[in-house]
Amino acid sequence: MTHLDEYGRPEPPLAADELTTLLGFLDYQRATLDWKSRGLDAAGLRAMVGASSITLGGMLKHLAWVEDYWFSRRLHGNDPASPWDTVDWTADSDWEWNSAAENTPEQLHALWQEAMTRSHKMVAEALAEGGLSALARQPWPNGEAPSLRWIVVHMIEEYARHNGHADLIRESVDGQTGE
Repeated sequence: MTHLDEYGRPEPPLAADELTTLLGFLDYQRATLDWKSRGLDAAGLRAMVGASSITLGGMLKHLAWVEDYWFSRRLHGNDPASPWDTVDWTADSDWEWNSAAENTPEQLHALWQEAMTRSHKMVAEALAEGGLSALARQPWPNGEAPSLRWIVVHMIEEYARHNGHADLIRESVDGQTGE
């Protein structure tokens, strides 16, 4: 049974195997972003701190894209899913960040939740096929392919970095602080 902390985040296991520990920390980081963006209206999700253009809404959309990019596109070699399949990334390389202001809080949270659901499925499939050592089907231009282990650690890093931004933005919106 997973213990939830006071903010509703699943505590990573203290003593578990590598897979359970890594996925526990990834789910903890995902839950941290959920906590930091939960309950905000559209204005709250569009708030910025200082000169930065980063918003919590943009972060939700960006991390939905990152989930799909690493677990579906890279790991499994799938074509981009909607809405990423119709984006002109050349015209706006930060489309996910910039277009988030056009979405409602409900749309942003749903997009992110759906991406995480797909990611859980993609990880389970890769684990069944080759465990954490399974290599991404879409290699980098030099031919090297990261392992699922590398991708999961990268995703923990991606969430942890953005959760630091989320702390600052949320505090500027309503004063909510914590870890």
